Amino acid sequence: MRIHTGEKPFSCSDCAKSFCHKGNLTTHMRIHTGEKPISCSDCAKGFRDKGDLKRHMRVHTGEKPFSCSDCAKSFGDKGYLKRHMRIHTGEKPFSCSDCAKRFCHKGELRTHMRIHTGEKPFSCSACAESFRLRGQLSTHMIIHTGEKPFSCSDCAKSFADKRDLKRHMSIHTGEKPFSCSDCAKSFGDKRDLKTHMRVHTGEKPFSCSVCGKIFSQSGALSRHMRIHTGEKLFSCSVKKSSPTEENWFCI
Repeated sequence: MRIHTGEKPFSCSDCAKSFCHKGNLTTHMRIHTGEKPISCSDCAKGFRDKGDLKRHMRVHTGEKPFSCSDCAKSFGDKGYLKRHMRIHTGEKPFSCSDCAKRFCHKGELRTHMRIHTGEKPFSCSACAESFRLRGQLSTHMIIHTGEKPFSCSDCAKSFADKRDLKRHMSIHTGEKPFSCSDCAKSFGDKRDLKTHMRVHTGEKPFSCSVCGKIFSQSGALSRHMRIHTGEKLFSCSVKKSSPTEENWFCI
């Protein structure tokens, strides 16, 4: 009858949440105690209730009873299907309180919020540099290990980042998917297009700290800085003639 009356006489002493049945309260209490009395027979992983175990077992059986009506993709959990459906519906129920940007998944919002909070929970064990994303840390670690796991199938050149390999492949394929909207010039790399657009916009984001002169490219600023530093990277390979030799040519 409590279903109809709405009566919930069993309350949690930790968070005051109420339940219709004592068994539901018992299961709920495991959230606070951390108790996981139900174990998987295949991998011994523990769970709070039978429902969690049932969902977990699909990892081992491969069962995916929840199918998308739009693309027929299947899932082992009803919640995963619900999240997937947002791809088709365009629903973005999670919004950022700082910039109002919206997201399909709560995890995406949580990651996005680090832009505003400055939180960088993933730290490098070698140099203590921190990152917002785990993937950024993984990419950074290659600096220390020197690992380059992504190899070009055409020339065997290796790269630390998969995106760098993808950009490199355009050299072999000739593909230039990034086109300038002003002059139709095309580029194999999005970054090259961004740099090129400064020709049209006149943007010069790189400024000299000594004289204030501004440049559209970082390379141009680096070359300019040599005027102030006196650095000369390139030396003549021809041996300088002696004063005697110079006089000989004057005769």
